Amino acid sequence: MVQEKWIALSNTTIGVLMATINSSILIIALPPIFRGIDLNPLSSGAFAYLLWILMGYMIVTAVLLVTIGRLSDIFGRVRLFNLGFAVFTAGSILLFLTPGKGDTGALELIFFRIVQAVGGSFLMANSYAIITDNFPKQERGMALGINAIAGTAGMSIGIVVGGILSAIDWRYVFLVSVPVGLLGTVWSYLKLKETSPKIRQKLDIPGNVTFGAGLIIFLIGITYGLVPYKTSAMGWSNPFVIVALIVGAVLLIAFPFVERKVKQPMFRLELFKIRAFSAGTLSGMVAGMGMMGLMFMIILLFQGIWLPLHGYSFSSVPFWAGIFMLPMTAAMGIFGPLGGKLSDKHGSRGIATLGLFIAAFALIMLVTLPYDFIYIEMAVLLFIFGSGMGLFMAPNTSAVMSSVPPESRGSASGMLTTMRNVGTTASMGIFFTILILGLTSILPGTIFSGLTTAGLGSSLSKTISSQIPPTDAIFSALLGISPMKEIVSLLPSSVSSGIPTSVISTITARTWFPGVFAPAFMSSLRIVFYSAFAITLTGAALSLFREPIRKRSRIGMEDRNEAEGSKPTPAKQGD
Repeated sequence: MVQEKWIALSNTTIGVLMATINSSILIIALPPIFRGIDLNPLSSGAFAYLLWILMGYMIVTAVLLVTIGRLSDIFGRVRLFNLGFAVFTAGSILLFLTPGKGDTGALELIFFRIVQAVGGSFLMANSYAIITDNFPKQERGMALGINAIAGTAGMSIGIVVGGILSAIDWRYVFLVSVPVGLLGTVWSYLKLKETSPKIRQKLDIPGNVTFGAGLIIFLIGITYGLVPYKTSAMGWSNPFVIVALIVGAVLLIAFPFVERKVKQPMFRLELFKIRAFSAGTLSGMVAGMGMMGLMFMIILLFQGIWLPLHGYSFSSVPFWAGIFMLPMTAAMGIFGPLGGKLSDKHGSRGIATLGLFIAAFALIMLVTLPYDFIYIEMAVLLFIFGSGMGLFMAPNTSAVMSSVPPESRGSASGMLTTMRNVGTTASMGIFFTILILGLTSILPGTIFSGLTTAGLGSSLSKTISSQIPPTDAIFSALLGISPMKEIVSLLPSSVSSGIPTSVISTITARTWFPGVFAPAFMSSLRIVFYSAFAITLTGAALSLFREPIRKRSRIGMEDRNEAEGSKPTPAKQGD
């Protein structure tokens, strides 16, 4: 039994680490990938490809996790977890072999990423449940802490790994998962034993269709809301986006009513009556929003402004951005298992809530940093934020998984991870919208001033400044490229011929665009940090009002007794 629980922990941790590394590995690797498939990153329609390559993985996992969790309760968690390794490995091989170029290559990458995401969903939906099945209650916090932090740290590790491998060959970004996936597939099939109590139930077709369709349509609406529409910098006025958001919202609102009419629903809504489950799930979603917002915004700040201004070439900034994010990864690796062990001894509520308060403190302090900050200040704040998130993740996961009965752990694991993924995907829409709105009103003026200062006439300066939409500026920052050479090359010859050579040399230099981009970007970024601070505080409040460790609902008490090997006893009434 001792050996089996460590096999379960190591196998699930490898699976989750591999899945989450691949959800972020492309953030840094996009520039060489776009070059490898011969796609101009600033060409028309490229921004949509960027969003789908980045967000398609998250959308698919968010949609599938609850359904897979329920299927795992019915057919066996280990069986579907093993299948996940195989599917994920197949998707990685397809990505490595991507044959197409240009638009075709981009579409192939998106499709193969979806295949990879399906496998990742099987892994993430079952890892928490398998660990909970194998570890006694007094050790769950530690075990779930290691697994949860592997998932959280995987986001940061993916950035570094992507930077290193893409510098050699962009295809290696996908190949790296293949040997790990093959090892995990063979090992899990040979060693991982089924311990979950299978339940004989039918698949909830109406619930799956309503939830899956609603979430897909809603998240697609959010994605295309960030794509420019006609003369607008964003697509929120696009009729397609408006209809998608409305239809998706209606289906999601209808989902709980559909579930109440189904005899064997995909998700037991009564679990939300357990305060430890509902508060932990919601606070996990909110914390995911704050964390993803911080990661993307700091990466944009590093790649688009700070690194070029400090002597790093545009081609190298994606890699160095990953290196400079390591303090957050290190903090999560240290404080994740520590938070799990502390929660085993002292309960989850206090440790998890403290973690979010610490993360919120780091976010509000980030507002005070200028764009030319001293790195040690940023490193300290990243470490503080990572330590707070590390302290939160393990206790929160342990509290959620320990609050539900054994036969519902697959559903609970899927729902917890789904809510977190929905939070991270929604944060992309929220924070990018804030950035683009701010840049739309400020960026043209700062570029105009920069061009006139460089010696260009006001007429030409106005023409060029209007040619740089905010999405291209953000895209350039994320990809580590300067848009000025591309913008100048696309200008009509009648316009470009009037630009003196000295001015072209100035505005295409490494530090010119980051210098004029910084004021507009930082004014919007501070609003993003304020928003992330408020979101994280909301998560802390939800965590604070979770069920005290000694007060359990009847379902939670039954699970506690099951874990301890005793017969169920009635729970005392009252919270």
